[in-house]
Parts: sequence; structure tokens; C-alpha cells
Amino acid sequence: MAKPDEPGGPDGATLEPRVPRDHAFFGHPLGLFTLFGTELWERFSYYGMRAILLLYITDTAANGGLGFGKTTGEALVAAYGASVYLVSVLGGWLADRVIGARRSVLYGGIVIAAGHVFLSIPGAGFSFTGIVLVALGTGLLKPNVSSMVGELYSRDDVRRDSAFSIFYMGINIGSLAAPFVVGGVREAWGYHAGFAVAAVGMAIALVFFVLGRKLLGGAGDVPPNPLTPADRGPVTRLFVAVGAGCLVALGIAVWVQGGFSADTVVDALSYVALAAPVATFWVMFRSPKVTARERSRLRAYIPLFVAAMLFWMIFEQAGSTLTSFAEDSTDRTVAGITISTVFYQSLNPAFIILLAPVFAWLWLRLDDRPPTAVKFAIGLTLVALSFVFLGGAAWQAGDGKSPWWVLVVVYLIQTLGELCLSPVGLAATTLLAPKAFRGQAMALWFLATSAGNAITAQLVQATEDVGDAAYFGGIGIAALAFALVMFALAPWVTKHIREGAETADDEALKG
Repeated sequence: MAKPDEPGGPDGATLEPRVPRDHAFFGHPLGLFTLFGTELWERFSYYGMRAILLLYITDTAANGGLGFGKTTGEALVAAYGASVYLVSVLGGWLADRVIGARRSVLYGGIVIAAGHVFLSIPGAGFSFTGIVLVALGTGLLKPNVSSMVGELYSRDDVRRDSAFSIFYMGINIGSLAAPFVVGGVREAWGYHAGFAVAAVGMAIALVFFVLGRKLLGGAGDVPPNPLTPADRGPVTRLFVAVGAGCLVALGIAVWVQGGFSADTVVDALSYVALAAPVATFWVMFRSPKVTARERSRLRAYIPLFVAAMLFWMIFEQAGSTLTSFAEDSTDRTVAGITISTVFYQSLNPAFIILLAPVFAWLWLRLDDRPPTAVKFAIGLTLVALSFVFLGGAAWQAGDGKSPWWVLVVVYLIQTLGELCLSPVGLAATTLLAPKAFRGQAMALWFLATSAGNAITAQLVQATEDVGDAAYFGGIGIAALAFALVMFALAPWVTKHIREGAETADDEALKG
């Protein structure tokens, strides 16, 4: 499904439309068709690759895998997820300040396609190069293709919301199809053939984007806040500071691990992903451009951020621990047919397609209640309960395997939680961020997912000898405890959200 940034939502300011008010694509400009097709196939390539990545890393060399242990493989996949969202911050900044969204999407797509091609070539060196390239390319493309949707419309165009709904559906269609297609090819011809299919998907996305450029009417061509000569000094200092921080993180990881290994890379990425939001909050609180009232609202955002971080920590384990559970601890036989491990990753987008209209109707009937903070608490409660349920199922199975339907229930509960938390997350972020940092709100929201993945990377290493029941149940109970805290804090957070609402567009968040 669309993650916190997908499709992004209508909250941020956009440029005036530079395309005719045509209605050729379901009542929308044909430029939306270009971006719809681009994102559908990009998500196909991304989720197709992710569906088989852990299996490839942990499978034996005889079966075409890399032969890493399960714990290292799960940690690597989690660190990969953290890096994607970290690089997305840089991708958004480059688009805003240097090259514009269109070039960011184009260059990102080319890098992603190259990464999948590298993954389709046997050899560990090619594989890790491909993983790095996919992470870098996704970071360039991910935050910018959705922002281009907004540029097709003026701020007061009543079609904006429905445009994002159509775009959102493209994301989930690609996410739904990918595990079936890539997983089927992998079972028939091996991992590298599966990665080659992902490369084809990204190539189709690029074809959509390049051939449809004229339909975009210049959307994304110009960076909205280009660098000036006066910015060079501060930007240089920022990059030096970030580079120094990354080197320090790597040094600490080498010291902790006693040398350089895959675990060292995991640790270094985890440290950076966890330090980034702390540094961002610190800069915001310390900035003289932030007023006392804005600091108060920013303090109210902290529990929302922590709730989101814990939510994505659990939710994003679909590509790591839940894949391992499906492979090793699930009886996947139904009516004499064995379900592929990979196919389980299609459940979330399938449930989204079925349930998103229901939730849209429900929020409309409830006048967009309950308040945002309560929705966060409900979302975190549901995702926590999914792990409590999974831990209970693992405990009941003992040394045996859980029934095939257990993971179906887990993904259903998680999807219900996602529909409560994700749609309002970015809007709450942009509302509570100080005015001087409103443009960096998307980055802060990305960092919640990045930090959540980083926590997972550390947890799977620290609990290597812990069974499934204790691992899933323990995480679920801990997240559930914070969800209860979030319910208790909800009135206080809601009060600050109401104080921060400054425009009519923000009234929906007031609860």
C-alpha cells in the first residue's frame, strides 16, 4: 500500500497548474495517466524485488541464494528499508533545491532499473551493488512522483483529492500484482529471473514517464526553492556535518562488531536512521525562527512521531520476519496446494483495495472523527495486536507450524491499522511542524519509517535465540503499552492540533 508518503496527500502547497484543465483520464488531465502508470510499474518493481529479497539473501548457494543466516538476512532487509527512507529525504531536497521533481524521478528510475539489472546477474558483488542502487534510486523517485501529481492542479481544484485516490490505486495495483508475477517467475526460473522481471517493470515505468512528459505540462521541471549563492556556505556545512556523522556511525559500528561485516553495515545504517530524527527535532527546537507556541506544538508532535515509528517498525516487517515466518513456521498447504511464501505479500494491497473505500465512507459518516491522535492510537493498537495474535499462534503451534490463515489474519489487522494511521500522518506532520520547517515536514515523516526499520534491524540481531512466540508477542505487548499511553495523551495532543490549525484546509484534523 501507499506508505506515509504515498500518494502524499493534498496538504502541501503546489504550483499553479501548467496543463489545460482537460478531463481525458477519468475526468482528470492525461498527465495523471502518465504518473499513474509510472508509479504502478515502479511499485511493481519495488515490491516484486522486496518479495523475494530475504529468501534470496538467506537461501543456500546451491539454490541460487547468497547463503546468509536468517538473522543477518532479516537485519539486512530492515536496514535496506531504513536506507530507502533516509535517501528519500535527500531525494526530496535535491528536487526542491537543485534538479526539480521531474529529473529526480527520471534519474531515480534509471538508477532503480540498473539496480535490478545488477541483481539479475549471479554473484554477491553484483547483488549488493544492485541493492544499493535500488535504495538510492527509490530515494530519488519516491518523494517526488507523488508531489508532481499535486502540480497538475491548482490548490482550489476540486479534483485534487480524487486525483490522489486514483494515483493511490495505481500504487496498490502494482503492489498487488508484483509478488504473484515475480514470485512465480522465481519459482520457475530462479531468483535472478525474478529480479529481471522487476527490471522490466521499472523499464515500463520509465517508458510511461518519458513518453508522457508532454502531458505533464512542465510539472516538476523547475525546483520550487532553488539554491542561491548565499546558500552555498550553509549547505556545504550541512553536508560536511552529515558526512562526518555517517563516518562516526560507521566507526562505532566497526568498534561494536570488532571488524567490518554485513552486520557492521546494518549497525551503521541503524545508528544514522535513529540519530536523524533526533537531530531534526533538536535543530527545530533550537532554531531562533521557531516561536514558543510552535515549540509547544512540536512537543505535541513527538508522541505522534513515536507512535508512527513503532507502527512502521511492526508493519514494515512484511519483507523480513513475516516472510521468514511464512517460509519456516507456516503450513502453507490449502486443499492439497502449497501457497508460495511470496504470495502473502500481496495480502496488504489486496485488503487496501477492498477496504479503503469503506474507510473513506466511514470517516465521512463520522465527520472525520475520531481526532487524529486517537486514530494514531487505534492504528498502533491494531498493529500491536497483530503481533500479539501472531505470537499466540506461534506459542500454540509449539514445535509445529501455524495454519496458513494465521498470516492472512495478521495482514488484515495490520491493514485496518494502516487505514487509521497512515492517511492522516503527513497532514498532522505538516500542521504541527514550525513554519520555518514546513518544507521539511515530509522528511520528518519519512524518518519515522526509517527509524522503525532501524529498530527492527537491531531487534532481530538482539533476539537471535528467541523463539517466534516471544519475539512477536513481546514486540506486540510493548507496542500495545505505548498505544495505551497514546490514548491517554490524545486529549493533550488534540488540543495542540486545534491550536495549530491555521487554514480551512486544516479543519479536518481538528477532530
